[in-house]
Amino acid sequence: MPAFATNMRMKFPIIALALEITTIILFAVFVTYDDGKKSHGHDSHGNETHHEEPKPMELYPMFQDVHVMIFIGFGFLMTFLKRYGFSSVGFNLLLAAFGLQWGLLTQGLWHLEDGKIKVTIFKIINADFSTATVLISFGAVLGKTSPVQLLIMTILEITLFSINEHLVVTFFEANDVGASMIIHAFGAYFGLAVARVLYRPGLSNGHDNEGSVYHSDLFAMIGTVFLWMFWPSFNSAIADPGLTQLTAVINTYLSLAACVLSAYAISSLVEHKGKLDMVHIQNATLAGGVAVGTCADMDIGPYGAMLIGFVAGIISTLGFKYLTPILASKLGIQDTCGVHNLHGMPGILGGLAGIVAVALGKKAGGNAAMQAAALASSLGFALVGGAITGFIMKLPFWGQPPDQNCYDDSIYWEVPEEEEEHEESLAHADHSKNKAEP
Repeated sequence: MPAFATNMRMKFPIIALALEITTIILFAVFVTYDDGKKSHGHDSHGNETHHEEPKPMELYPMFQDVHVMIFIGFGFLMTFLKRYGFSSVGFNLLLAAFGLQWGLLTQGLWHLEDGKIKVTIFKIINADFSTATVLISFGAVLGKTSPVQLLIMTILEITLFSINEHLVVTFFEANDVGASMIIHAFGAYFGLAVARVLYRPGLSNGHDNEGSVYHSDLFAMIGTVFLWMFWPSFNSAIADPGLTQLTAVINTYLSLAACVLSAYAISSLVEHKGKLDMVHIQNATLAGGVAVGTCADMDIGPYGAMLIGFVAGIISTLGFKYLTPILASKLGIQDTCGVHNLHGMPGILGGLAGIVAVALGKKAGGNAAMQAAALASSLGFALVGGAITGFIMKLPFWGQPPDQNCYDDSIYWEVPEEEEEHEESLAHADHSKNKAEP
């Protein structure tokens, strides 16, 4: 691949500005402020419908928590790669900023009032949720894609997400308050499908930059802690206000806590001399929040929430240890962040837990068959949509990096000179050491 193929000088500005100008025009046509008047229909995320309208700013604290998760939690969780920190946090900001605008449009078009999308805190929380799907998928292709490719993925994935969400909520009337199925499973398997299509044989034996150093793992733990702290808000933000919302907070809180213990225990069990693996701790400790999402607002009992988190921590840790290498070597799925282990399998676990909980009567008016249909729909849209998106992203003019420049900030970012000099001096020192060895 010629060196100039990755030059973003014209490609990226033109596409980014065109997308934003188009979005502004669409906002001018369709979007207005909420005036508190409901002409017909209701404002729904179709997971839950509020029986009483919240006050205009009542949900703002929840929105703040979700916003922190999207921009700090997801962004810093992906900074574990030793030379890809700028891209992890920087592209996360880019995709989330564009994604929330596009999500507000694509979700809002299903719920027009007098031909307009009336923006409320509730709707901007849902817009943030839509960006989470893209950020999960971003983790699967981290280090191997250009910013132009990622913008293409954002616009296609959020469009498909909005269609699937509307189907799950309106036609299946399924419950997924914490979005185990429609966000986590969908985002993970969409990203895995993209990663499979973008498979790079040249990376099958690993890459020098595909690893962490002490400080990059520490930065990633910042993302983990922020996500862990605010996950109860993520799972309860759109729940019915009152005791139902409190139930969602408590279930998530307990599931996360139980998950930490099982993740730590299994990490020590499977690693050499019982040592803890930072990759497991950064990711598997969050699996409880993912897995309890679907039934977060159901009366599953505190012990039920803890059991779900406990199982999720085990599954996720074992996935990182044993399944990720198999996916890469046997199926050609190079999952950089291990989203299959944090979002994919726990998302399916959450969907299955929701089916069982509804079948046991833990949610009034629930239908176990429709819960199963929602899970199947989310996986189907993700796999098919991800494969199609992958083929579009594979077109040779999007500025994707050659194999030797993957997982490296310097191909798309101005990297401080002292950092480059430090890397060169380390490389020179290693070379000299190798020459000195007999």
